[in-house]
Amino acid sequence: MKYVITVILTFSLCLLSACGGSRTAVILAGSTSVQPYAEVLAEWYESIYPDRAVDIQGGGSSAGIRAAVSGTADIGMSSRSLSEEELEMWNIEIAKDGLVLIVHPGNPIADLTLEQARGIYTGEITDWGELGGAEHRIHVITREEGSGTRGAFEDMVMDGGRITQKAIVQDSNGSVRQLVSNDMNSIGFISLGLSDESVKSLSLDGVEATWHNVHDGSYSLYRPFLFVSEGEPDGLTKQFIDFTMSAEGQRLLMVEGLVTIMGEVQ
Repeated sequence: MKYVITVILTFSLCLLSACGGSRTAVILAGSTSVQPYAEVLAEWYESIYPDRAVDIQGGGSSAGIRAAVSGTADIGMSSRSLSEEELEMWNIEIAKDGLVLIVHPGNPIADLTLEQARGIYTGEITDWGELGGAEHRIHVITREEGSGTRGAFEDMVMDGGRITQKAIVQDSNGSVRQLVSNDMNSIGFISLGLSDESVKSLSLDGVEATWHNVHDGSYSLYRPFLFVSEGEPDGLTKQFIDFTMSAEGQRLLMVEGLVTIMGEVQ
């Protein structure tokens, strides 16, 4: 499946870039967590500079990094830290993003410990009754392997444990949120900035998942959102990255729920 996704992404990017011809747009590919925020940036950027274009593809963090390496994308989008082999690539953190565990709004559970969250996802805890809720089997929802969101969750929560094979696998934050919003007994994890009233965000070890708590480090589940390229960006690519890191670009990301170098949105 990962091979098929990579082939489709590469083909799509080749169409955008005319497979080696002159480019008329900055091309971004990668993390589906970063993608909606990049689209907000692109829309605003194009409204300021109508003669410039930004094309954005998903595919996952690892696929985006590979696209940047191969040159089929100008910028790879990653929602995880780079691996040791990837550290030689040029990269910049555009914002931080909290990861939040979500349940159906009707679920009485409001807080989990890190150990309880790990137990749910390893399959050691299988019933909400074990956590003080109504007795019913927990429906575990996770992201696909290769996803930056899943990689960050595994690094910060799983402590070397493997996510149960009984988990329902989804390929985007949006699909995880939708499943949880329709299932009283489910649990998932998504980007904090994408949590809304359709689901309930759980506190972790008594600390709420909020912008402020991610910013001051009291909430422990957060990850970097990165732009990555094969070499030092220049031309239109550099201009788009400069816009992203400008006061206007950072405010756009902040308003969308990410933690940026600017202060908290009022």
